[in-house]
Amino acid sequence: MKFDKPAGKNAIDQLKVVGKPIDRIDGPLKTTGRATYAYEHQIAETKPAYGYIVGAGIAKGRIEAIHQTAAKSLPGVIGVITASNAGPLKTGRFYADRLLAGPDVDHYHQAIAIVVAESFEQARAGAALLRVDYVKSKGSFDLKKAGASATILNPGRPSTAATAEVSSFEDGFKSAPFKLDEIYTTPDQSHAMMEPHATIAKWDGEKLTCWCSIQQINWGVRDLANILGIDPKNIRLISAFIGGGFGGKGTVLSDIVAASLAARLTGRTVKITLQRTLMFNNTIHRPATIQRLRIGADADGTITSIGHESLSGNIPRGFAEYTTTSTRTLYAGKNRMTQLKLALLNLPEGAAMRAPGEASGMMALEIAMDEMAAKLKMDPVEFRIKNDTQVHPENPKRTFSTRLLVECLQTGAKKFKWESRSKQPRGKEEGDWLLGMGVASAVRGAPIMKCAARVRLSNKGIVTVETDMTDIGTGSYTIIAQTAAEMMGIEINKVVVKLGDSSLPESPGSAGQWGAASSTSGVYAACVKLREKVEQMFGFEPGTAEFSDGKVSVKNKKYSLSKAADSGELISEDEMTYGELSREFAQDTFGAHFVEVAVNKYSCEIRVRRMLAVCHAGRILNPKTARSQVIGAMTMGVGAALMEELVVDTNVGFFVNHDLAGYEVPVHADIPHQDVILLEDLDPTMSPMKAKGIGELGLVGVAAAIANAVYNATGVRIREYPISLHKILESSYNLEENN
Repeated sequence: MKFDKPAGKNAIDQLKVVGKPIDRIDGPLKTTGRATYAYEHQIAETKPAYGYIVGAGIAKGRIEAIHQTAAKSLPGVIGVITASNAGPLKTGRFYADRLLAGPDVDHYHQAIAIVVAESFEQARAGAALLRVDYVKSKGSFDLKKAGASATILNPGRPSTAATAEVSSFEDGFKSAPFKLDEIYTTPDQSHAMMEPHATIAKWDGEKLTCWCSIQQINWGVRDLANILGIDPKNIRLISAFIGGGFGGKGTVLSDIVAASLAARLTGRTVKITLQRTLMFNNTIHRPATIQRLRIGADADGTITSIGHESLSGNIPRGFAEYTTTSTRTLYAGKNRMTQLKLALLNLPEGAAMRAPGEASGMMALEIAMDEMAAKLKMDPVEFRIKNDTQVHPENPKRTFSTRLLVECLQTGAKKFKWESRSKQPRGKEEGDWLLGMGVASAVRGAPIMKCAARVRLSNKGIVTVETDMTDIGTGSYTIIAQTAAEMMGIEINKVVVKLGDSSLPESPGSAGQWGAASSTSGVYAACVKLREKVEQMFGFEPGTAEFSDGKVSVKNKKYSLSKAADSGELISEDEMTYGELSREFAQDTFGAHFVEVAVNKYSCEIRVRRMLAVCHAGRILNPKTARSQVIGAMTMGVGAALMEELVVDTNVGFFVNHDLAGYEVPVHADIPHQDVILLEDLDPTMSPMKAKGIGELGLVGVAAAIANAVYNATGVRIREYPISLHKILESSYNLEENN
């Protein structure tokens, strides 16, 4: 089915099942421990061996030798795999990292060997006995220093799209009566998901099966085939349950490659999981950024010029953090400029982490907007509303499909009692605590991707849905079941959903905030075909029957849905593809975040007291799972604002705090009650579902709202994340000294 014109009224609009706050159908499995994750699978008729990955002990250089005799002589050790006996290996197409290094080492803890043994403990002991001779090389580990030799993307012109309406930024900024020019920095951050990267690999002749934890199975098959040099048709990936990903399990990483190699070389089924201390330097992370924001405005608050330049670093072939994306979309302003710079760093690869680009970019942009409002003596909410636009700022001929940013800001301000905020910083106290409120806009692109699905109708009226879509804790099982139930006119308990297996019809997987809208649209397409088959069985014209309460009817003729399969199971398969609507319309999601903090007068301890997110993301398929995604993202935003930072040892070249003891993330005591308002809306340009993604929108802007609230409470403006108490203490001291 091709979607090439805005959706009209269809079966989903009945909203008998879709749109309801239904509990997650996988919930009972997870809460009782019966959901089987990657490392937990029991493979029939085989005793698995265990692999243990050894990470490089240097950040840049060359391996001279790996001494293996002691390890191989240890009881239980089956073998040692290194680059010398692994065979030729390539890289994937999305992640740039070489997943088994040798002889060259690109970054610290890059995989250099796999020890395989009869037990995990024996493999670990064998790994400890390997002795590696290195020749170190000088590496680049400091982003600020590396910036001097950084490459400008799209050299010779600004990254901003050129249109007749976009004038010279430099001239516009110079002539603006009110100006802001500041530098903002964000640190390296880790996904820190609960379930570690893990794989069980098994070969049957040329056929490879991997039980793994991976978000995008189609990318995984593609990348693993390329790395190993085998036919993608010979690979089967199974990833039915994932204990968190956030982009860190997008496609193939070292666990899958190592397990596959170990299984091939030993002839055994091999289980590998990354130990927690290896995950931080061995896998990918959100890269640090240094961003310069310049905003010029008239006295009435109209932005006349906006410039956003950003520097990030990565390994060779790695990509830049696209922090300027939101700036190109969010606010009006005639004179515009965005520019990305990419420096070479010999740190672990920087790649996708929840809302890549927008999350880091909005951490800077939305503080800059707050600072500009202060210069203009305008309310921060009103300043943002003043510069709203219903056409794309860089291409006025392209309107937004739907854009309720103003409504998000106004609704949030009313709900949060924004009018009670002190207009002057450090203007509200409660005992030993200074109180402040902050706001930030939110924007995240709403991509939608081709997705296929297969649906089966049994003679018991059970509908089974099959697609290789994954569920990373987002509720994919549930919203897919709701879609099939709505389309076929049955209760949700009559739907069985099978996900996470590359032998099923191909989906785009869980990533980029496209999973929900894409996968349900693919199921919609397959169900349309199944409905037509059912109508044909009963002699109805295609598209004329009503499917409701387990019945199929046209006028006074009514049959049980299950009767259509009396002669055998009915099976239909289709995919949803898309035309040019995404080029005609700017398709994005919007929101607003409001936060209240308390900062201790003496210790400068920060406590988040209240949080509110107002989100506009098309039709909400399930308000319960949608809210769950938003509050999880808001929690992640608290971590980004106040505590999360991978600390770089710029001498040795690695992340020092590479475990969950040293890398701090929010815990229950850090998070107050979180309110979420989901604005009623439909986007008929997206798909027949009229829905968009929401899982990443809930993160974008949260950290800046907290930073702005801290400023409102203390009068101290912190532009370097995370906002720790020592930075407030130092800034407060400097303020007092200057006064």
